[in-house]
Amino acid sequence: MTWLTLLILSFSPAHAVRAKDVGAFHGVRDNQLTGAGLVVGLRRSGDSPRNDAAIRSLANRLQGLGASLRLDEISSRNVAMVMVSATLPQDTREGSRIDVTVASTGDAMSLEGGILLATPLVGYDGEVYAVAEGAMVVGGYDLVAAGNSARKNTPTVGRVTSGAIVEREVATALDYGALQSIDFVLDEPDFTTAVRLADAVNTNLGGAVAVASSASTVSMNIPKSLHGRFPVFAAAVEEVQLQVDTPARVVINERTGTVVIGADVSISAVAIAHGGLTIEVRRVVGVSQPAPLTLGNTVAYSNTVVYANEEEGDLVLLEGVNIGELVSALNAMGVKPRDLIIILQAIRSAGALHAEIVTQ
Repeated sequence: MTWLTLLILSFSPAHAVRAKDVGAFHGVRDNQLTGAGLVVGLRRSGDSPRNDAAIRSLANRLQGLGASLRLDEISSRNVAMVMVSATLPQDTREGSRIDVTVASTGDAMSLEGGILLATPLVGYDGEVYAVAEGAMVVGGYDLVAAGNSARKNTPTVGRVTSGAIVEREVATALDYGALQSIDFVLDEPDFTTAVRLADAVNTNLGGAVAVASSASTVSMNIPKSLHGRFPVFAAAVEEVQLQVDTPARVVINERTGTVVIGADVSISAVAIAHGGLTIEVRRVVGVSQPAPLTLGNTVAYSNTVVYANEEEGDLVLLEGVNIGELVSALNAMGVKPRDLIIILQAIRSAGALHAEIVTQ
């Protein structure tokens, strides 16, 4: 099965999604926490001596524990300075645990096997909301031995599952007991989706509960029977099913040769000819031997040879096809992913591809 065939399998009829998967209530949001920490227990893969921030931080930690040490008395590559980040969900209670992400800030080669020392995590207001600590999980490695090296993924970033304890709760701006109305904000603003959500909420909850006030916002009045019971109202709205409308879009990543085509992309009648000119330049190295019994020397030389190969191109007429049929036709022509990018851009320039092309 080829790469282009796999694209066809990604197209399926539109299906209903839950409201909670396309948006959230205004004012109910997560909060970002950050902190500067220290990782210890590395196998000589930490910060180098020229980056003395890690050694200075370690000395300060040890002095805080009663050990009187100078910077010149510490020489170790088993420590690394890191930045720690976490997301504090709304309504998280004191004593709960959240995951943290740890990333090296110095020249450490790997954080594999490291342990994060206790690190205060602060919000944008400067207050400490959690403290992170624990053994890290790193999804990669960086090995160097006898001049050879092997590396997988990014070994300078790790994660501590449930590594932070919430020490302070975030005060919410919503008074759940007094709420009588609230806005629901879509992740991807779209007038059609907003209207469909309002209609679905009115159908499920009965009466004129919701109205689409903009492409991103659906204003909702909480029924009197649910006043003071906002969690019950929110749960009912979040479970509402609706059809999400998305714009016709083709996303192209030219660096990786990846093409993602939306199901609503349409193609007008168009003829496509696919052919390629392959040019290869090779350097041929040879040796020139002098004639026997002469004073000449053996000399190495190199010549450059150019090979050119032009493939035959077939003209294919596509008339009134959908995107799945287009992919099938291009697959039959033997089009490769990077060729597909050029063809789609050419079809768009010809005015036959009715979709937005987004290049990453």
